[in-house]
Amino acid sequence: MGIRSYQELEVWRLAMDGVKRVYQLTGNFPRDERFGLCSQLQRAAVSIPSNIAEGHARDSTKEFLYHISVAMGSLAEVETQVLLACELGYTTQGDIGELLTILDRIGRMLRGLKKSLKAKLL
Repeated sequence: MGIRSYQELEVWRLAMDGVKRVYQLTGNFPRDERFGLCSQLQRAAVSIPSNIAEGHARDSTKEFLYHISVAMGSLAEVETQVLLACELGYTTQGDIGELLTILDRIGRMLRGLKKSLKAKLL
C-alpha cells in the first residue's frame, strides 16, 4: 500500500523537526536581525516541508519532482544561512552541529526520493 498522506513521509517529519530547531536557534539571534537573517532563515526552513507536502498533494509525479527540487534549494539556503549565522557570531558551531546533521539527512532523503520519482517516470 502506498503513502496516502505527506505526513507519512519520514523526510517530511524530519523537515518539520528541522523547522522547529531553526525557530529555536533564531530565537537567540540579536533583535535587530528579526527582519533580516532570522526571518529569511525561518522562511527557507518552512519551505522545505511545505514543498514536500505540496508536491505530494499534486496530481503528477512530474509536479512532485519539481517541488522536491524546490525543497532541495531551500535546504541549501538554510544550510548556508545557518553557517553564515555562525560566522557572524549569532550562534556557535556547537549550537548548529545537530541541526546541520539533520539538514544533511534531509538532503540525502530528498535525493533518494527524487531518484525514486525519476525512476517512476521511465
